Amino acid sequence: MREGLRSLLERTGEFECIAEADDGYQAVMLATELRPDVVIMDIAMPNLNGIEATRQIKTELPEVEVVVLSMHATRNYVLQVLQAGASAYLLKDSAFEELSTALLAISRGGMYLSPAITKTAALANLKGGPSGGISGQAEHLTKRELQVLQLIAEGKSTKDIAARLELSVKTVETHRKQIMDKLEIRSIAGLTKYCIREGLTTL
Repeated sequence: MREGLRSLLERTGEFECIAEADDGYQAVMLATELRPDVVIMDIAMPNLNGIEATRQIKTELPEVEVVVLSMHATRNYVLQVLQAGASAYLLKDSAFEELSTALLAISRGGMYLSPAITKTAALANLKGGPSGGISGQAEHLTKRELQVLQLIAEGKSTKDIAARLELSVKTVETHRKQIMDKLEIRSIAGLTKYCIREGLTTL
């Protein structure tokens, strides 16, 4: 998918791909270091999902535009992506056909959603309707806690999480306890189901 998108962009003669990332954590690090004009982000990535990676990039670099790719057209995913700050949301099965159109739209200060997505309903909820994004409980989690939560849901051990995030095992255990307290969930299985339901990770 990445090779195809890169080839498509380079054929236009208007874009230069300056880096590629294997996971969300690396995407944030590279974006912060290289400060690209646009980031094309997959929603389902290991270590840090595309929604949280988008949120972190937009927090650090608000001028960077983010185009998110996903297999999901559900309202919940769309709302989370737009709330994270993305300017475009493309379905993977039509990404090759729509990417140039999306990039043109955001270059003019607009936004772009694949036609298969109900844009009106999504934006109406963003502007004041009931939230379909991350639940109120999860909104109280810190960025670090969200990272730990996703890694737990992906089946990583406490030791693995500590190594990945460069934290002590004790610190990860503290984060896990705080996550469980805030979400009122007392099992790893429960946390995993919660992440899948909220779009923080996938099956």
